[in-house]
Amino acid sequence: MAITVEDANTYINTNCIDVDDWTSADEAKKLRIVNVASRDLARYYSQYTIPDAAVYEFANVLAAVYSDTTGIAQKGVISTSVGGRVSVSFKDSAVTGPGGSTRRFVPQAALDLIGAENGVTLSKRGVKWTVL
Repeated sequence: MAITVEDANTYINTNCIDVDDWTSADEAKKLRIVNVASRDLARYYSQYTIPDAAVYEFANVLAAVYSDTTGIAQKGVISTSVGGRVSVSFKDSAVTGPGGSTRRFVPQAALDLIGAENGVTLSKRGVKWTVL
């Protein structure tokens, strides 16, 4: 099946709890988010079949991550004030540059859907060496 914004709207509004950032995005932004979610899941999990539902779960998370409010915080804004004058405060350590990997935002729900489609178990947790 082809990934579409219309199908994403239906899936997200029916199956996701926090949909405010998705529903407030305009159609062009939704299309960009769905395209990025589809592309990145296909790249990160290229050996697996990616079900549409996994793309839509990831798209909803990306809508929250790249919402206007979160975007302002990623640019380092820590407070704003409008009351006769405009005041904006920035925190240098909070500023993140454009780009970066979206892999850390892939929700476990999307991994569960990919795993179920392919008969495997996927997890965000990995085996790591540790020194005691």
